[in-house]
Amino acid sequence: MPSSNRYQPIPSSSPSPSPSSPTPRSSERRGDALPDYFSANKGLFFMMLSASTLLLFLGLGLPYTIGQSEQRQVTLSATQSTSLAAASIASSSVDPATSKSAAAAAVTSLSTSTSISQITSLNASASFAASVNSTSTFLAPNATSTSTPPSNNSTNSTSPYPYLNLTYISNPVSAPINRSYYNPSSKWDEAHRKALRYLANWTVEEKVQLTTGMGWEQGRCLGNIAPIPSRNFSGLCLMDSPLGIRLTDFNSAFPAGVNVASTFDKDLMYARGYAMGQEFKGKGAHIALGPMTNMYRVPAGGRNWEGFGGDPYLSGWATQMTIWGIQDAGVQATVKHYIGNEQERNRTTSDSQIADRTMREIYSHPFLKAVQADVASVMCSYNLMNGSWACQNSEMLNGILKEDFGFRGYVMSDWNAQHSGVLSANSGLDMTMPGDIEQKSLTSYWGRNLTESINNGSVPVDRLDDMAQRIMASYFLLGQDQGYPEVNFDSARPRAEANNSHVDVRDDHWKVIQHIGAASTVLLKNVNNTLPLKSPRSMTLIGSDLGPSYKGPNGYSDRGGDEGTLAMGWGSGTCNFPYLVDPLQAISLQARKDGTTLDWWFNDFDTDSAKYWATGYDVALVGINSDSGEAYITVDGNEGDRNNISAWHNGSELVQAVASVNNKTVVIVHSVGPIDMEDWIDHPNVTAVLWAGLPGQESGNALVDILYGSYNPSGRLPYTIAKKQDDYPANIDYVNTDVPEHPAVEYKEQLNIDYRHFLSKNITPRYEFGYGLSYTTFEYSGLDMWDNGDWNKRDSEDEDDFEDEDDDESTTTPTTITTAATNTTGSNTSNNGTLGDSGSGSTRSTNSTGKLGSFTRESLHRTRWTLSVDVTNSGGLFGCDIPQLYLAYPPEAGEPPKVLRDFNRVQLSPGETKNVRFELSRYDVSIWDVVKQKWVVPKGTFGIEVGRSSMDEKSVKIDWCFRGCS
Repeated sequence: MPSSNRYQPIPSSSPSPSPSSPTPRSSERRGDALPDYFSANKGLFFMMLSASTLLLFLGLGLPYTIGQSEQRQVTLSATQSTSLAAASIASSSVDPATSKSAAAAAVTSLSTSTSISQITSLNASASFAASVNSTSTFLAPNATSTSTPPSNNSTNSTSPYPYLNLTYISNPVSAPINRSYYNPSSKWDEAHRKALRYLANWTVEEKVQLTTGMGWEQGRCLGNIAPIPSRNFSGLCLMDSPLGIRLTDFNSAFPAGVNVASTFDKDLMYARGYAMGQEFKGKGAHIALGPMTNMYRVPAGGRNWEGFGGDPYLSGWATQMTIWGIQDAGVQATVKHYIGNEQERNRTTSDSQIADRTMREIYSHPFLKAVQADVASVMCSYNLMNGSWACQNSEMLNGILKEDFGFRGYVMSDWNAQHSGVLSANSGLDMTMPGDIEQKSLTSYWGRNLTESINNGSVPVDRLDDMAQRIMASYFLLGQDQGYPEVNFDSARPRAEANNSHVDVRDDHWKVIQHIGAASTVLLKNVNNTLPLKSPRSMTLIGSDLGPSYKGPNGYSDRGGDEGTLAMGWGSGTCNFPYLVDPLQAISLQARKDGTTLDWWFNDFDTDSAKYWATGYDVALVGINSDSGEAYITVDGNEGDRNNISAWHNGSELVQAVASVNNKTVVIVHSVGPIDMEDWIDHPNVTAVLWAGLPGQESGNALVDILYGSYNPSGRLPYTIAKKQDDYPANIDYVNTDVPEHPAVEYKEQLNIDYRHFLSKNITPRYEFGYGLSYTTFEYSGLDMWDNGDWNKRDSEDEDDFEDEDDDESTTTPTTITTAATNTTGSNTSNNGTLGDSGSGSTRSTNSTGKLGSFTRESLHRTRWTLSVDVTNSGGLFGCDIPQLYLAYPPEAGEPPKVLRDFNRVQLSPGETKNVRFELSRYDVSIWDVVKQKWVVPKGTFGIEVGRSSMDEKSVKIDWCFRGCS
């Protein structure tokens, strides 16, 4: 269970002016705005263009969907096939004559339509001007905007978005509208009732406006839902990122997600989320686009560092605690990217092929924990999932998320990840971001097109009611209708002073940032107590990662470059540094205090000089790093994902050079993920290694805390560091995105992600998941386990039968929150596709009870068994330890040899012993039965193990039978 020791609110600070240097996600575009056949029909094209230009003053102009399509196994009515909104799912085989006829009819339909586009509340002339001159500001016409700072090593790259030539193979699951819930939430119930009352008299156009973003850079935020003054609705502001509010100033730069995972500390996970939530709210942002909880499937994945590591339970805990923190501060959290977005290469064209059991037990688990944390929003991803685009995959959205999990918030698209109008709406998408199909195109799949779809019946009116109600329920859930701050910045126009108030939202958040930086640092090696340092007489720093960048901390837009110390990766998951304390700066202050002489050499490629400046010093610190980020930026030839797991900037050679002349070489690693350490890790002169990850703005201060023993290292690796890249269960296939058109990313390793694979294949890594040393030592003893005895007797007799349990839970009355319209149902057909022995498609059957949220049922997640273990500090220093609970399933269950199920953090003085407890639910010990489509507790004997890592040979163990034993 999560800790109840929540952090208290911290009052906000007063404003103070300062400029910032943002770069919007302008390069996340999705291909050409017009199909190729228009080149052969220029007359028609210009006729349509003229009509579209005229209609810009009325709304979004001619929709992009005319004549463009994706081949689908979808039967459309005659009305649907001719409507503008349904054009996105028509046949992809376009006949020029037919195209002319359809286009002419579309223009006629637009010119005679009486509906008004609701994509933006700005006046038409301002919208049109914005589309012509992106540097101007409609909010402050006389203000000026400066261009993005130049970047030497980063390039923004775009590629055309190829049309889908695959059939639609996801189960067509109908939207779960007007259903009761297995576990009704009083908070969600009240929020939905309030939303239902609030929306009672709204028009179709007004409801559509809630679902459709205003368009790229058509507001102050990265995503904008326009205000509706007549309804006393001020609109919504959506902002990145998962480590701090992006493209603003006077904000904090928090440690990356992977670092908070390294703490294995649930309280720190919450504290970081709460502090970030305070800053988003202080800036007037309603919706924080985080946390990111995709899995560390491939070691070179570009955005791995934004997430929480290579185990679903670690990621699930970090996701849940982060969401609680953000939303306790009054901000809507958005968990992303749902689902199968584990790499950047071909992320907008690839098809993630994940077996049913693998999906349930690994990749959807963190999202389940997000739903249990009452997350307001879920962002769907760019890729295809088992053959269907993630943002219109009804099995993923309507089926798993809204039906199985009982998610009661709204689903938003990633920016320009929507691929259809009618299909995406009926498949479960609730909000499109940023609203336009192509950034700044002023066209949309929704907006006027969605209004048209509602009016002609292509999208049921109750689906629109459901979309609007979900969005407003999340708004009311967080109390954002009461005294919420106004947006006080302009992410697209940061130099327009009339739009930017420069409100300082940092307060004293540097304290929790420094704390996490120290708590997340992993001590990998420490020979003969090299660390902590004890006032050395002389010291040298080798390697550019230990010093500042000559371009400053924000010199590369969206951090798309690697100069100086590395404290965050690159891409939309970043924010501006208010400052960056590099190791040189912090160590210099400590050296002055200790009387240590300090030299340094920061030319990574001049190893001869590095040797000279490492000779004769009491201790030599060597700093190396490895960087990655989002695909729209390329750094040193790395297109988001890393090309390999080698250290950057000649790092391996640099360590070897220093170690050849100094017998007390300490290596400090700032990295987005695992690196190859084999050339130097066993060198006898490399006596200590600190893995510092991406610690944020207080990087140097946190490092000094560890180096000199102010903080006893307690961080643990949230992923495995292998001896070579080929040892990992999966790696990126660096194929050209056009060959094939939709490259398959096959999750062939299935359940054997990260350490599970190494255990299954008996491969010895360099450092395993959960590993981390301390300046003291710990011992475990007295592992015990017992039944709680307060759960229903019938559960023990038939643990895998949900239907039988319903009779015993009659004390809870499911709550139904309805919309104004009547529910419509869709067909449920099975998907017989397979992948491996688990099956890629579910065998979902009609939910006869009409209840939602079977996966979040209290009976499945309540504590059934409790474990306890005694932890003793057997060393001479105060320190923290993190006992980790692992289960070894019976062999017949088909699970990996060992899986993490919980972890805890305990602080101990020398000689002190404390009892640490863990709790297990039926869900925790179940597997997903792909035939029964249920969670089933396997029969047989389990191994219960508590240790200091996933491969701790000194762990304490017992056996236990949960079901089917005498």
